[in-house]
Amino acid sequence: MVTTPATASAARAGSRGSAGASSRAAVPLTPIFVRLKLSLLRNGLKGSSKRKAAYFSSLAFALVVGFFVTLGLALLHGNVHAGTVVVLLAALLALGWAFMPLFFPTGDETLDPSRLVMLPLRPRPLVRALLVSSLVGIGPLFTLCLAVGSVLAVARGAAGVVAAVVAAPLLVLGCVTLARAVATANVRLLSSRKGRDLAILSGLLIAVGGQLVNFGSQRLFQAGGLATLEPVEAVVRWLPPATAIGMVDSASEGAYGVAAAQLALTVAAVLALLWFWERSLTRLMVTPDGSTIAAARPTKDRGAGGVWSLLPAGRTGAAVQRTLRYAVRDPKTKAAWVTALAIGMIIPVFNALQGTGSVYLACFGASMLGMQMYNQFGQDTSAFWMVAQTISNTRDAYVELRARAFALALVTVPFTVLVTVVTAAVIGDWSSFPAATGLSLALLGSMLCTGALASARFPYSIPSDGAFKNVVPGQAGLAWAGIFGGLLVSAVISAPVIVLTIWLNAAEHHDISWIVLPVGVAWGALATWAGLRLSAPTVARKLPEILSAVSKG
Repeated sequence: MVTTPATASAARAGSRGSAGASSRAAVPLTPIFVRLKLSLLRNGLKGSSKRKAAYFSSLAFALVVGFFVTLGLALLHGNVHAGTVVVLLAALLALGWAFMPLFFPTGDETLDPSRLVMLPLRPRPLVRALLVSSLVGIGPLFTLCLAVGSVLAVARGAAGVVAAVVAAPLLVLGCVTLARAVATANVRLLSSRKGRDLAILSGLLIAVGGQLVNFGSQRLFQAGGLATLEPVEAVVRWLPPATAIGMVDSASEGAYGVAAAQLALTVAAVLALLWFWERSLTRLMVTPDGSTIAAARPTKDRGAGGVWSLLPAGRTGAAVQRTLRYAVRDPKTKAAWVTALAIGMIIPVFNALQGTGSVYLACFGASMLGMQMYNQFGQDTSAFWMVAQTISNTRDAYVELRARAFALALVTVPFTVLVTVVTAAVIGDWSSFPAATGLSLALLGSMLCTGALASARFPYSIPSDGAFKNVVPGQAGLAWAGIFGGLLVSAVISAPVIVLTIWLNAAEHHDISWIVLPVGVAWGALATWAGLRLSAPTVARKLPEILSAVSKG
């Protein structure tokens, strides 16, 4: 091969280019990702005083709460049950880190590594960089406070102090790694429409979890205090990353072999999570997204067959089907329904289980479900203009409102009866079942009445963005006026049935208390019919105003 000045120059340029490429590849990713995380935090606060106030108030709240929790845990030092408390706390902390990103995927933009798929990055350095950058934030800081307080509660002697120095960062590292591994494995789900619907479960889990904690704490103190949790703690202390706190307790008691085993188990669990995270990240980087693959499957005929064929024909059946489909498919409508159904069942049943409930508390479930009738047109968002094109007179408006109320009744009436049955079965008070059912259905009918009136007179827009934004700015007054005004009027409308129930119980006419059931059913049906009749002319007359109000989002 003949070497010419041109080829020599090209070779030198190529060697310099390869050297530059290798030097660029040798640049560590971790500092870059930490600066990127800080830049995201900083840029997210620019130009918005509300975001700044929310972030810094959250930071201050986390620091204050973290300080007092750390102090409280440290004061447990020397308590015979300190190990039980902090080991179970570590397990709950890890559980929260594992599942909260699934319900709030938009809380941290760096949880979505699919944004990095077009960059020439290897998985292992990327895992290290993402792990270190994940330690920057309010959540890791609060977790560190709890970890420090936990080890202070159980660390005794030189061996305990040495174990505590290792255990606190291991606990934080295990929690963050667990959160990242779970989020990466489910990132395709979280970025899809169905995955975003997981956010609606957060309210349900919080409601159920709160009642379970309340119920469990009462049973705990009735059964003899924290000593009853020791068998559970004996198992949990061998489940990573709670094993890190168990290691400190074991080292403080002189069980060095047990402490070494717990340390080895904690490190092995963290390494296994890192390996799983790397595998998930590799699969994410090289597997095409379903949205990039052309769909070749034939479309199914989605006719009005099956259960839909049982609905009445014409406008009524179409409106009922549309309302029920919104409740299943629209994320915010689904969230409202799931929350109402869950809380409507949880409050009466859990109070009955605690021995403090009453069959009449089933009325709470009826009120939660009746609130779904409020702001009917706002729930359609901008799609309401298509419905508005079909309303030309009072008759059209009445049929539309009647169909929406009928769709709600198809779910709410059986559910109200079910809640009353379960509550009565738990308490064992079947004599009050007819009266409680009648009163609940009367209240439900009254709320369907006021919900129709509020939908016609106080419509407001529901924004499409934000999982927890239910009113656009400037219309909060309309929302409060419709909901709270409707609740007060509903109580007034159902007052005759309430008075009848109170009189029968006060006079101890339990043998004829069943009369409240037919009276309540008739009264609820009459109230619903009257509300629809009174609302229809307002809807037909103010249709342009309603359309403008619900389309502002």
